Amino acid sequence: MQLIGLKSRKRIVRLLFIYGLVLFILIVRLGYIQLIDGKNLQSMAYEQQVQKRKINSKRGIIYDSTQKYILASNSTSYMVSINPTNIRKEDKEKLSKFFTEIFELDYEQTLKKVNKKSSIETIAKKIEEQKADELRSWLIENDITSGVNIDEDSTRFYPYSNLAAHVIGFCGGDNQGLDGIEAKYDNILSGKKGAISKSTDATGKEIGTDGENYIEPINGNSIVLSIDMTIQSIVEKYLEEACIDNKCTDGGNIVVMNPKNGDILAMATYPSYNLNEPYVINNEEIKSSWEGLDNKEKTKNLQAMWRNKAISDTYEPGSVFKLITASASLEEGITDTDNAGEFSCTGGITVAGARIKCWRYYRPHGSESLREGLMNSCNPVFIGLGQKLGVDTYFKYLNKFGLLSKTGVMLPGEANSIFVKKEKCGPVELATISFGQRFEITPIQLATAVSSIANGGNLIQPRIVTATIDSQTGERTELPIENKGEVISKETSEKVLSMMESVVSEGTGKNAKVEGFRIGGKTGTSEDGVNTGKYVTSFCGVAPIDDPQLVVLVTLYNPTGEGGHQGGGVAAPVGGQVFSEVLPYLEVERNN
Repeated sequence: MQLIGLKSRKRIVRLLFIYGLVLFILIVRLGYIQLIDGKNLQSMAYEQQVQKRKINSKRGIIYDSTQKYILASNSTSYMVSINPTNIRKEDKEKLSKFFTEIFELDYEQTLKKVNKKSSIETIAKKIEEQKADELRSWLIENDITSGVNIDEDSTRFYPYSNLAAHVIGFCGGDNQGLDGIEAKYDNILSGKKGAISKSTDATGKEIGTDGENYIEPINGNSIVLSIDMTIQSIVEKYLEEACIDNKCTDGGNIVVMNPKNGDILAMATYPSYNLNEPYVINNEEIKSSWEGLDNKEKTKNLQAMWRNKAISDTYEPGSVFKLITASASLEEGITDTDNAGEFSCTGGITVAGARIKCWRYYRPHGSESLREGLMNSCNPVFIGLGQKLGVDTYFKYLNKFGLLSKTGVMLPGEANSIFVKKEKCGPVELATISFGQRFEITPIQLATAVSSIANGGNLIQPRIVTATIDSQTGERTELPIENKGEVISKETSEKVLSMMESVVSEGTGKNAKVEGFRIGGKTGTSEDGVNTGKYVTSFCGVAPIDDPQLVVLVTLYNPTGEGGHQGGGVAAPVGGQVFSEVLPYLEVERNN
């Protein structure tokens, strides 16, 4: 008996230990749930008990510089979603069929959504008011009172379709910015989404009588571009005409800047595309075979169509770059504008055993001053100046003019220049750089560099957005003008501008003349790659010379028309056309 009692006591102690251990584990587990995992579980319970559907905010407006014109706005549309658990079983099939018909959807996929156990499913976005009304009427006729939500939404709308397409960019299905200003300033334009929520039980039935809780979305802030819609329209008109008339197989672009503050008044690329239909290809030949292309080819063609050539494509600037060599040489005091007979063109120059020809090697220019060398666009003159400057000094000025780095323009996809490294730059490389060949820069880099010559010698960062406007308060915030420092003196600037005026009045840029206005400029022609048989022709102009307000850079890719491919004959006239309309629009006084 004593032995049995001892065994019983041991069993009781063992059981008590086990019970105590289990109780301890439960207490620890309860403590973990309450103190550590409580917030997570509370969140999960909230998600199960609350049906929430998001409401898109309206994106901010994009204005032109005058704020008279809206370049990107919003139109009202609707979004249809469902709460599958709230739809009666007998209604699911006919509802799926109607969704399929009215919104042109796949029936099997739609039926799968309607039969899901989830709290909410999206059926269609960006639908027109007419279809939303049609759905409301059908729901009433079929006595479907719960489970289908029709919420107001907004769709991005571009009133001028193609205007400044490569600058503005476009949005995706959820109103997120995908390209251009829309992408770069998405965090400012997008705003904050709202929501509609209500409490439900495990079956999806509404709990309580409070109904839906509406959290109002916060609309995005608006932005003001430096782009002037009138100037942009003028530029696009003449760019299109030039590309068509000169059969520019690879299109073209024009950049118009205010050299004083860096504002980009116009930036156009041809061919353009419709911002309201950004996935419709703009090339008729490609469009005809579009359905036969695989997704990779379609994407490649669309990205090429969206590409802003003014900031994303590099090219050899050709003789326009002689302005940089001339500016550096004058600043260093190794030459002056009108030293008669300082240079002599014999049709070419030998550098490190390599003969580099003047473009007019068959009829050499002979004795020249620097002004005459620029007017004639004589290669040997600028090769000689490059040799006097030397590699270190020349690269110092490339850096000062901002040509070795991106400009920082607030647009996506900006490319950088492609120069041989300074330590690998030999006599031949320096010679070709001096007259604008065998390296590549972007149009925006060149326009910015020439602007520093036009404004008295300061490198100003190009600006595409000038201000933001708060959607709640209407408060306007100006974006700063960024001066990156002096590149050349005001005296050197005035000398180069004087020579540029001679280029237009008497030299290779004569076709850019506009009666009553003092215009300066420089033409350029270069090969588009090595041995491609393609050319890039360009003209960079400044006006009015006595008080520069505009820098216009015209770049045309592979002109194959009867007018040839020389900058003076093809690009300079386009610059003149732009000046002829933009200067009067800006009320620049004529000088007779």
